Amino acid sequence: MSEQMPEIQLPVHVDAPEPAGAGREVELKLLTDPATLQRLLAAAVITRNAASKGIVRRLEATYYDTSDAAIARQGASLRIRRSGKQFVQTLKLASQQSPLQRREMEARVPDSALQLDALPLAELGAPFATLPEAELAPVFTTKIRRHTQIVEFGGAAIEVAFDEGTLSAGDTVEAVCEIELELKAGGAAALYELGLLLLEQGPVRIGLQSKAERGYALAFGTSPTAEKAFATGIGPADTTDDVIAKVLNACQSHVMANLMAAHHGQDPEGVHQLRVALRRLRTAISLFKREVPASALEALGLDAKRLASALGPARNWDVFATSTIAEIERANLPGIDFTGLKSATAAPRERSYQAVRVDLIDLACTRFLLSLGRVIERRSWRNDIGIDALAVLTQPAREFAGRGLARLHRKALKQGHNFRKLRPTARHELRLTLKKLRYTAEFLLPLYDCEGAARKYLKRMSRLQDILGIDNDITTTQALLREVEEGTSLPQVHKAIGAITGWQGRDRIETAESLRRSWRKFIDAEPFWLG
Repeated sequence: MSEQMPEIQLPVHVDAPEPAGAGREVELKLLTDPATLQRLLAAAVITRNAASKGIVRRLEATYYDTSDAAIARQGASLRIRRSGKQFVQTLKLASQQSPLQRREMEARVPDSALQLDALPLAELGAPFATLPEAELAPVFTTKIRRHTQIVEFGGAAIEVAFDEGTLSAGDTVEAVCEIELELKAGGAAALYELGLLLLEQGPVRIGLQSKAERGYALAFGTSPTAEKAFATGIGPADTTDDVIAKVLNACQSHVMANLMAAHHGQDPEGVHQLRVALRRLRTAISLFKREVPASALEALGLDAKRLASALGPARNWDVFATSTIAEIERANLPGIDFTGLKSATAAPRERSYQAVRVDLIDLACTRFLLSLGRVIERRSWRNDIGIDALAVLTQPAREFAGRGLARLHRKALKQGHNFRKLRPTARHELRLTLKKLRYTAEFLLPLYDCEGAARKYLKRMSRLQDILGIDNDITTTQALLREVEEGTSLPQVHKAIGAITGWQGRDRIETAESLRRSWRKFIDAEPFWLG
């Protein structure tokens, strides 16, 4: 007779933390082209689930700000929208909890004139509570033809808006062609699932900028900025299931926050932070699937690895062009001119960014981002796992965390055995393990009350990782120099390449002793999770 399985109770995940109408907009935006927009309007998933034929409206909106962009700099927007004879004044605030969620305040007003006292701005504090109404002026306008339908899908009610029109700032006009999926009731997972079905019907990609962000950027000439990692919000009372959800959500926010900056390519930090975000996501997935081997996590890990690899060449050229050459150039080596070398790196660097842009608008990238959101909202790691893994999910998170941290710590010590004799490839593998250990420690640190011990441990590990990074950059630089060398015959360039090779050879010798000292300090550091 078979033994009865013990019952394991998992907490219920509330997909939408606040009900519709609570002042928060939960929305997924998809960008497309006019032909695809019309085709998706008639897609079966829309027509079969629509509550009615929908409504067509023409919306005209004017967005306001001060001359120094006081509102836009907060990631917010202020507009008055006209629909027929109705005017609505709306303030939308920056997202803080989820890539899909924004807080908003709105009030009907009698005409197109601003009436700030119609909004409860005082509760927001500076700068909104003290906005100088007299200094607010129109910045840009939108004219949109919107076809709206309520669709019942995946246990949710979703308002689907097919928008086509223009965005105008001065004499500059930009086309708008997008689909907005706004959650009216139910869980946010349905937005991602509907987005995945629409992706099967035609090319769409996630819109990471609101109309307001696009308009302010057009008017003020700004570019998307890179963002560092977000706090996970985990705490000692959390279970492993809670930790997985919160860490993945923080990783998702980090990825989404840097996609536009990486695509624009104006600041090298965009590609850098997107790579960091993807590495952190991969580290989290690797940590979790070790004891919760869900197929959903495995698939996401592979997608994140593919995208991170595609960003590698651009990041390598960025470091070489903005750091490596600049550092050696500051030494004023006699007879060495780096002008030709810098010119020779421009073309391969631009090609690497072109490849990044292609990958970021590829359907595979969109599918990965939508799938990541769906997994988080559905907590899909609960599926396709055995009873032992289900039991892990209900454990206090510190039990799981201690095992994960100890495992990576042991791996690092094993890889660093006979440190003096490690070859460059072995040092590189150790560096990658240390990165995973650092990210894991950063994720899980809020579970422990040991700030001093943790700071000491992380400081020593980070120092070792940084020096190993210098060593790895030298190896990467040599590969880039060979590529440049093969594409030019200019003596000036070859002379500069020789200077960099010699300089870095000296650096490698000088860092060898620093590496050994840092390694000894790291292995002497007390693991903070044992305290």
